[in-house]
Amino acid sequence: MKKDSRLLVGIEGSDDAGVFYLDSERALVQTVDFITPILDNPYYYGAVAAANSISDVYAMGGTPLTALNLVCFPIGVLPVEVLTEILRGAIDKINEAGISLLGGHSINDKEPKFGLCVTGLVHPNHIIRNRGALPGDRLILTKPIGSGVITTAAKNDQCSPMVLDAAIKVMTQLNKEASRIMVQYEAHAATDITGFGLLGHALEMAQGSSISLSIDVSKVPFIPGAEDLAQKDLFAGGSRRNWAYVKKNIDMQNSCPSHITGLLADAQTSGGLLISMSKEKTSTFINSLNEAGVTEAVEIGEVRPSGTHPIILN
Repeated sequence: MKKDSRLLVGIEGSDDAGVFYLDSERALVQTVDFITPILDNPYYYGAVAAANSISDVYAMGGTPLTALNLVCFPIGVLPVEVLTEILRGAIDKINEAGISLLGGHSINDKEPKFGLCVTGLVHPNHIIRNRGALPGDRLILTKPIGSGVITTAAKNDQCSPMVLDAAIKVMTQLNKEASRIMVQYEAHAATDITGFGLLGHALEMAQGSSISLSIDVSKVPFIPGAEDLAQKDLFAGGSRRNWAYVKKNIDMQNSCPSHITGLLADAQTSGGLLISMSKEKTSTFINSLNEAGVTEAVEIGEVRPSGTHPIILN
């Protein structure tokens, strides 16, 4: 297929969204995502699904403008009030993001699925991709991880309400402020942490940037309660496949318990941003994030020249 010269970011890489050139000041950012229910509460399911969909635009440094609902729902099996709550949760996140909902499409399906098609804008010269990390950069993670093992445990009635509430708080937090501030600080690369887990998305950044990422495991933040559930090996199949895929690309410099590597590969929904930032800007960048309400953002590692492995855990 012949590539359109106006296509600035397409399917050739593993970027979070596509980008299409409009003029010297504007480019369209487009993405689509939907998920099956990860929560029993339909309101929070809708809110998390919406936040998850919008996040791809934020990861590119863009500003989301419009959204379309994607609805799969078992008509006649579940009461319509469930769908109403899913949409209510989504609309609350859409409104929080300042997006206009244009409509959407629905089909009758045996399993509920929900998400958004989101369109935004970004300056053509300020697109932040998941490649471009430079040796000497520092790695910043804006949200704690562990939502995958928590929601899996909750489905099996092995998670306390307090731990689940903590995960919902993380998943429903928009990456809006983190994105805005990373653009101001001219981040070199970024990606949002979703289904491939922290290690999977870090691997994409390392390979795309032709560098190695060194991650200090002791600095990676976990959602309270996630580590206890990980020790019980309550990971979903997707998280296990993530670790099986990435482990050959990892230089394990220190002993790391299996439940911790499991968390590092844990499939996330609506996770935070992993950002590669100039060392000189990192401290003030994190302070700015904290002041804007992104209070759990932390430095978790650094970018090194390309080595024998794309990922180094120490």
